[in-house]
Amino acid sequence: MNINIVGRKVTLKDNFKERVNKKLGKFERIFGDDANATVTVTVEKNRQVVEVTIRANGILYRAESCADEMNDALDSVVDILGGQIRKNKTKLSKRLRSDSLDQYFSPADDGEEAIAEDEYRVVRTKRFPVKPQNVDEAILEMNLIGHQFYMFRNGDTNEINVVYKRNDGTYGLLEPDTE
Repeated sequence: MNINIVGRKVTLKDNFKERVNKKLGKFERIFGDDANATVTVTVEKNRQVVEVTIRANGILYRAESCADEMNDALDSVVDILGGQIRKNKTKLSKRLRSDSLDQYFSPADDGEEAIAEDEYRVVRTKRFPVKPQNVDEAILEMNLIGHQFYMFRNGDTNEINVVYKRNDGTYGLLEPDTE
């Protein structure tokens, strides 16, 4: 697994980088050598934010945590990623090497979560016209209807995009990638 560590507003020490490599090393058995992991550490006033994004074979896992110490935030992020992987174990085993997943997870991990992961139910389907808008108009409309996300046709690119409200109060934009 290729691990890229980025520090924003902070100079990262070698022992933290070693800790990142050790913590993310346990996911290498699952994702293999072709996977890319990006670890971004940001320091803001009294808190330190650690964000980890893992890309492998078209699968994307992302987790973010905030704590007073970056080591605590890293531990929390690794736990979150482990939970996401555990939750999606059956889907991963179809796309990745199933034998490496069995090495990583113990039989005790196959409890109630294994039952719930096969039971995705769509309880409502909505259809609506998608009109061309710019990003600012889409954010305004999303806020007017009180949703956390809003799908629209981008007037500049003529592609379907999604704007969403992030946990920190800022906004994000999802655009399709042709790759």
